[in-house]
Amino acid sequence: MDAAYVAFYPDAAFPGAARAMGSFADLAAACGVRHLVLLADRGSAEAERCEQAVRDSGAEWTIVRAGFITQNFSEAFLVELVRAGVVALPAGDVAEPFTDAEDIADVAVAALTESGHAGRIHEVTGPRLLTFADAVGEIARVTRREVRYLPVTSEQFVLSLTGRGVPAEYATQLAGLMVEVFDGRRAHVTDTVERVLGRPPRDFTEYARETATTGVWDAQAESSRGA
Repeated sequence: MDAAYVAFYPDAAFPGAARAMGSFADLAAACGVRHLVLLADRGSAEAERCEQAVRDSGAEWTIVRAGFITQNFSEAFLVELVRAGVVALPAGDVAEPFTDAEDIADVAVAALTESGHAGRIHEVTGPRLLTFADAVGEIARVTRREVRYLPVTSEQFVLSLTGRGVPAEYATQLAGLMVEVFDGRRAHVTDTVERVLGRPPRDFTEYARETATTGVWDAQAESSRGA
């Protein structure tokens, strides 16, 4: 193996990520891996420490930075909130260039399999800025359901997660990350997808329209499957 894609679960911005990344990167370089492609979070301090740890390993590196991933609305912790009709987050009215996971994956594959990416930072974004109210509004339109965005405090967010059985430590860390990065620091778009892949990034409207056809946001359908 001469190249590796490195990601930290649940996110490179979570506490302990840099220590784990550094340990892995050092071991990989010692075993002869020449090129590491790191998935990092745009704008968080811990993710920046992850980036430095990979650089310090001595291997060639490429950093793929991503912000809020669009599929969080349908494949992760927000899907239940969309089904319930209220997406409550400590994000205020900040704008975010929601980034499609498929774009992130394609950029990472290019960095792993093509030449010319060593020593480069690929900051992947969607094509435009939307607030969470904008994004949830688009989901409401394509699903023809009543779904709204509700800005809450980090404390309220933690209580809502723990009330649904989410471990308190994870809920607190997730809330802290949102407060850290949803302050406007990521409110800009880049041309990375176009430059690396030769095509435009996937727009949120396209994602919402295609995802709605799967029924994942249909609360009644989910209830029927659960029964």
